[in-house]
Amino acid sequence: MPSDKKRALVVIQLAGANDALNTIIPYTNGLYYDFRPNISIPAEDVLSINDELGFNPNLEPIKGLWDQGRVAIINGIGYPQPDRSHFRSMDIWHTAEPTTVGKEGWLGRVIRELDPNGDNVLTGVNFGRGLPRSLALRGVPVASVGNLATYGLFPEVDDTARKQNVLDAFGKMYGGDVKDEVMAYLGQNGRDALHGADILRTAPEQYTSTVEYPENPIAQNLKSVAQVMFAELGTQIYYTTYGSFDTHGGELIAHTKLWQDVSGAVSAFYQDLEANGWENDATILIWTEFGRRIRDNGTGTDHGSGGSAFVIGGTVQGGLYGEYPSLKPEDQLEGDLHFNNDFRSTYSTLAERWFGLEPAPIVNGHFEQFEFLTA
Repeated sequence: MPSDKKRALVVIQLAGANDALNTIIPYTNGLYYDFRPNISIPAEDVLSINDELGFNPNLEPIKGLWDQGRVAIINGIGYPQPDRSHFRSMDIWHTAEPTTVGKEGWLGRVIRELDPNGDNVLTGVNFGRGLPRSLALRGVPVASVGNLATYGLFPEVDDTARKQNVLDAFGKMYGGDVKDEVMAYLGQNGRDALHGADILRTAPEQYTSTVEYPENPIAQNLKSVAQVMFAELGTQIYYTTYGSFDTHGGELIAHTKLWQDVSGAVSAFYQDLEANGWENDATILIWTEFGRRIRDNGTGTDHGSGGSAFVIGGTVQGGLYGEYPSLKPEDQLEGDLHFNNDFRSTYSTLAERWFGLEPAPIVNGHFEQFEFLTA
């Protein structure tokens, strides 16, 4: 298959709402310790960014990338009139529609702009079960891969002619004059899957990296991302989800394991990018649907609003973006961190400065952009 190396965006969703306050920690602010007597991170354990903020110690591998200037931290990210429902908030982030129920995924719109004729059914690939709503858009093909090593339709059928007969029979399930919109969408996805499945299965065969990934699901998904990326199949949007970060109880134990997994996985993936000459052609976005309450509830935290996001890559201008929300009682939003920048500013920055696309149709409006991308 011919080489098709293009700029890529790798999106990691931290499902369940990551606790921003215990991720980027105001370790010299006494209010943090006052409000979180049970789950605060001791100041001496925090990995210092400056004299006010620092990384949770379980983000040490990402702190290493920060030290190289490769990590942008977006503090106080959110949207107006925050909704503390997981489902509604995820829907808002997925569709970039805070005021209405959106029907189109924002990344689906990105894929449509990158490949308007749908020539490549692998422009967008999700690694995980199901299809995130961010990627869903009628007429836009997206592959969803559970296990890349065994991915494909009828992989047990080795004979080419027999496989084609099976695929033809399967394809007829979607044939005819389908007038129902949902069935038409499913039918198109089925036909796209027939076309793209066996192409994706070739990626692991071409992968020769010596980077060792941790043995956890997020790390293995990012290894699969690397395999497809380095095969240069023209994929530009990669997506994977990890969690749950819904730490209502037992947060210190759960949050520790979650961030050890994610941070180690991202570090290994970035090493792989560097080893294969992709660090300037791939950007990583890490996001979550909202933050969590300022006060702990005993052993955990409940749903909040303002959160944090990360953008990582070789062309990223590392630094702090967005003002860190105040913990003062008079500045809180009903016990939550106030958001101070709309998540669509981050989306807009990526759409225009990374992909060269007009962002307004993608994010449903005009939003101030950040300076975290240098090229």
